Amino acid sequence: MKLCRLIPAVVACMFSVTLAGQADDLTALNGEWIFVEDLTPGRTLEQLTPPMGGRFAFRVEGLAVVLVSGHGGARREVRVALDGTVTEVPGAGEGEVARYRGAWKDGAFSYEVDFVRAKGAAPVGLIRREFRVTKDGLLVRSNLGSATEYTSTGLYRHAQDIAMPVAARAVIGDLAWLAGAWVGTRGTNGAISFEERWSAPKGGAMLATSRTVSRDKMSAFEFLRIVERDGGLVYIAQPGGAAGTEFVLTEVSANRAVFDNPRHDYPKRIVYELSAEGGLTATIGFLKGGTPRRFEFKRER
Repeated sequence: MKLCRLIPAVVACMFSVTLAGQADDLTALNGEWIFVEDLTPGRTLEQLTPPMGGRFAFRVEGLAVVLVSGHGGARREVRVALDGTVTEVPGAGEGEVARYRGAWKDGAFSYEVDFVRAKGAAPVGLIRREFRVTKDGLLVRSNLGSATEYTSTGLYRHAQDIAMPVAARAVIGDLAWLAGAWVGTRGTNGAISFEERWSAPKGGAMLATSRTVSRDKMSAFEFLRIVERDGGLVYIAQPGGAAGTEFVLTEVSANRAVFDNPRHDYPKRIVYELSAEGGLTATIGFLKGGTPRRFEFKRER
């Protein structure tokens, strides 16, 4: 080991040696993490939500952790040093800046970020987060709704460490009730309209297109498929024509179908349900808790 001769160098050297002894723990932060469960005590089922985004990623570089994606204000990669050095990231407006500070202590990585809205102004909106690797996954704590205290705790895992659900036995004909053109509206005076148009089951598959129109302009579209696979059904969503995300059918009846993918950030569950009156409800959300988004359709005549 090199001798540390100057006082600042001594501090840096001691920090480097200390961190080196914990290098294995630090590098365990590497990779992409996906939300699994809200572990915050005292919350109702509806209050269960991630302490930060449903998906984020880290990359460890020497004595720093790079916030790769999913860290809210970090719209680009941000390199956060572990010695408390401030990293400044310019904002969109003149004088706007986000200031990041990181630390590695007692086997946990933490960072905080505050925001300066104008040159010379006092910082506002402090965000604090802590990340600790455990045998069950990555525990994340955040100060949601508080200036100083950690108020929210969640468990995250790498995708390969999240078990996929057992598929229900089904054939494509079991979802014949979903076939047809379904339309709905929301907002003031129905300003937003949405639709899903499902083909009849044939050849082991059903196909659909989805479209959302806001103020007479298409704001979103999606390609959808349900296909037979290994004795069950798989729902494949391609929002905006992107690469497909697969959801496994886990429950099916004469008027209800549930598709799950716990490895996806959001949604993790998609449910279609046919009402006694002939309407269709689609909901998307987490596997447990939270408030699912709900879409009410009527069959287009």
